[in-house]
Amino acid sequence: MTFAWFVTASLALVLIPGPNHLYITARGLAQGRAAGLASAFGVEAGTLVHIAAAAAGLSYVISTSATLFAVVKWAGVAYLVYLGIRAFTGKQEDGVAPPPQPLRKVFLEGVLVNVLNPKVALFFLAFLPQFVDPGAGSPALQVVLFGLTLLLLGLASDIVYALTAGALATRLVRKVRTLRYVSGVVYLGLGVATAFAGRK
Repeated sequence: MTFAWFVTASLALVLIPGPNHLYITARGLAQGRAAGLASAFGVEAGTLVHIAAAAAGLSYVISTSATLFAVVKWAGVAYLVYLGIRAFTGKQEDGVAPPPQPLRKVFLEGVLVNVLNPKVALFFLAFLPQFVDPGAGSPALQVVLFGLTLLLLGLASDIVYALTAGALATRLVRKVRTLRYVSGVVYLGLGVATAFAGRK
């Protein structure tokens, strides 16, 4: 019953568009379906880091240490702002497709965007423990199980966003400058949102 409630709550959460969805959409619009999917898998690979951190108790450390929280937070802000500025300063013109980035690089960017988001760590700290039953075995293993379940649900949602954005990108390929600016606005917006993220 506890697991069923967790799945229900997780579905409600992953269906609400969030920063990861915006990032994946921006990537899909900028470079197409393959890049959107690569960023989706990268984001969820970053979720694995948060799962491991939550199971090891590092999320608690981040949430209780103002200094450590600030370091992670501002590293994330800086990276998102960098992505936004890079999108705005591209040299491509309308009608000319931008040179695609290697999918490996797109994947790694997705990992970094998620890992450097302190709100995700705090989410794991606040959400997952509500479903952990101390009498049902190792709490760490339960966190891993719940975390992987959330990852799979999130991945399914991410893939939908990636495929949708990729389909739109193929139709809007002649509006490269517009797509680049949309991506830049999304990245900068995510950076601002992360900058104003509190510790509660």
